[in-house]
Amino acid sequence: MRHLSPPLPPVVKRLGVVSFLNDLASEMVYPLLPALITTRLGGGALALGALDGVSEAIAAAVKLGAGRLSDRIHLRRPLVVGGYAVAAIARPLMAYSAAAWQVIALRAADRVGKGVRNPPRDTIIADAASPEIRGRAFGYHRTLDHAGAVVGPMIAWMMLAAGGMTPFQVIAWSAVPGVVAVGVVAWATRNIRRATEQGEERVHRSEASEPVAASRGSATAALVPIAAFAFARFPETLFLLRLQEAGLAVALVPALWALLHVIRAAGSYPGGWLADRVGAHHTMVLGWGVYAVVCLGLALADSALAASLWFLGFGTVAILTESPERAVVSEAGASRRGTSFGTYHASVGLAALLGGLAFGTIYAQMGAALALTISAGLAGLLAAIGAFLLR
Repeated sequence: MRHLSPPLPPVVKRLGVVSFLNDLASEMVYPLLPALITTRLGGGALALGALDGVSEAIAAAVKLGAGRLSDRIHLRRPLVVGGYAVAAIARPLMAYSAAAWQVIALRAADRVGKGVRNPPRDTIIADAASPEIRGRAFGYHRTLDHAGAVVGPMIAWMMLAAGGMTPFQVIAWSAVPGVVAVGVVAWATRNIRRATEQGEERVHRSEASEPVAASRGSATAALVPIAAFAFARFPETLFLLRLQEAGLAVALVPALWALLHVIRAAGSYPGGWLADRVGAHHTMVLGWGVYAVVCLGLALADSALAASLWFLGFGTVAILTESPERAVVSEAGASRRGTSFGTYHASVGLAALLGGLAFGTIYAQMGAALALTISAGLAGLLAAIGAFLLR
């Protein structure tokens, strides 16, 4: 009789609900920030560029420290709850900003909250889930995270269209799901220290009997190609610009963006299951190859329909990379897992920022086709090297 894999631990499911609520609140706000900065506060393109650049740079530094602190069991719950609380407070305050720099500062605070909570949260998930179901555990979490990214903009749109609210009122109302998320995560992690200690005992036993799964060197070495892929990836804002250049109406861009998250939400759990079945490293490298093909297709697309279909193909890249990456990082071992996740989140964030600046410059000076082709070439090279090494 075939052995059935164990069910997902309750804390994994509860943290998934928290991510759904938090991302719902975040995506109610993020699409409205350009309007807030440019129309009400008189900011321009420089302010919009600083909004994400400054935020992600700060968050990358915070993630390193949070990762190291989350190796201490008694600090994990305060870090996770505090991180969600900071974001829940900062987001709605943007509606009351009197200058563009205040929005940038509050957005940075929101990202600091993310940097504080992500490494200990992922560590909790990895400790709670046994090695054979970690892909599914992270896939479940990513599913609900992307689902929040679908529902949040829809709620904001309904509030604007049917409720007669202003964008600033919608931003203020994002406090509701944000506060609920804080309450749920405080409840979900109330016994996390005892559960984590028990999980670490189980993981230590597993590591003693399964040295391959416990290969710290493998997990550390994997951070280099993972960060390299983050650098090679095209910024999503430039993807949207490419769609408009291909002829897609601006009014259809939000709908296509929501559909992309629908695909990611629907496929993240199966992607985690695939990582558990064939191996997280193999699934991740497959995702790099798929990205190269899809990116090249978007570079060559000559119509709005073709560009839109290739763009939706990027949903499969997240399915094949997000959960497997986290499963690979969790191989670092229980005693260093928090540091490993902190390094992972920080290196990926920094690499994505540098890659965004590089591809933005290439896009502006030499066009979308060349920038996308270079991105596809780098990812294809990584996939080829990874496939060779996995042999």
